[in-house]
Parts: sequence; structure tokens; C-alpha cells
Amino acid sequence: MAFPKNVTVFNHPLINHKIAILRNEATGMKEFRELVEEITTLMAFESLKDIPTTEVDVKTPLELCRQTVVQEKSVVVVPVLRAGLGMVNGIHTLLPTAKVGHIGLYRNEETLEPCEYYCKLPEGIEKKTVIVLDPMLATGGSAVAAINMLKARGCKKIKQMSIIAAPIGVETLAKAHPDVQIYVATVDRQLNENGYILPGLGDAGDRLFGTK
Repeated sequence: MAFPKNVTVFNHPLINHKIAILRNEATGMKEFRELVEEITTLMAFESLKDIPTTEVDVKTPLELCRQTVVQEKSVVVVPVLRAGLGMVNGIHTLLPTAKVGHIGLYRNEETLEPCEYYCKLPEGIEKKTVIVLDPMLATGGSAVAAINMLKARGCKKIKQMSIIAAPIGVETLAKAHPDVQIYVATVDRQLNENGYILPGLGDAGDRLFGTK
């Protein structure tokens, strides 16, 4: 399956192993939450390879040397509520000082279109690298809407990270925002009549927070 150049689909044995456990209906809430965080951390290693860096002097026990470090406060993480919250700690494992914004969208069950209900973003976000987090990229509507909201606030360097995607979701997002780098752990077969990914893993938010 060929996707545009701005799409990266991971094919790593560790990620695939964890996704297999994540899908299992017998996987409990605690383990599900831990797996989402672990997969996010593994994906972040590649997704964040071009974040802003700077050079600093570091004194080792033997001598002074020049080293590359990530620029402080250069990254903002924006989970799409509520399931995106489950991915935040996976990024904070690597970038503990990254600020967090929140975008709230719900899906109209009849039209499947996203509806905004909340948006709170850190000051100066337009100057940062923004990582949008949502474990499920289904129709692509919520991702497109979230990125539209960020661009309307002046954000220019945006990345999208999702764990499981449907082909139509990837294609829709890539077409709507060809300047956004899209990272997904795996692409599933299709959507069902209710807009859920198949085989998928059910409702990520419910499984993360035990609400069903």
C-alpha cells in the first residue's frame, strides 16, 4: 500500500508485538494504558529526529567537549481529547519538559464529522514544533480539524502521531495537509459502517479510561 511522502508507517517487531497485545480484548485497562505509552515512545524516536537542537559545552571527567542537545521548550504536545491523553506520557518519557495543549473534538454519530468543544494551547505555540496525538486515525476528520485549528493559530511545523489508522484516514489527512508529517504504527484494513477501524482495537478512550 503506497502512501504520500509525508506518511511514515512503522514496521518494527517491537511495535508490532505490542500492538498485538493492545488489540486483544482480554488486555486490561492498566496494561492497555502502558502499551499505548510504550508504543508512543518507540514511535517518537523516529518522529522527533528533526526537532530543534543546539550546541552546548559539556565537561566530562577528562575534558570539555561540544554536544548537541534538544532546544528547551521547542516542542508542544497536543493530544486530541480524550484518547490522545493516553499518548502524552510516551512523549514525556523522552521530553519531560514539553508543554501540553489540549484540543477537544467529538464525532457526530450521524454525520461522522468532528465537532469542536474545547481548545487550550500554550502561549507561543506558533513558534514551536507541535506534535498532535490521537491513537486512532479513522476517517481522518478529527485530525484534519485539529490541524486546521493549529494552523489558524499560526502553527507551521506540525506532526501527527497515531497508533492505528485506516487507509482512508491516512489518505484524507495527507491530502488535506501535505506539509504535515504523519506517523502511524500500523494501517488496518478498513472502516465499518459506524466509522470504526477494522480489525482495530475497539474504542481507545473507553479502554484507556475504563468507561465501558
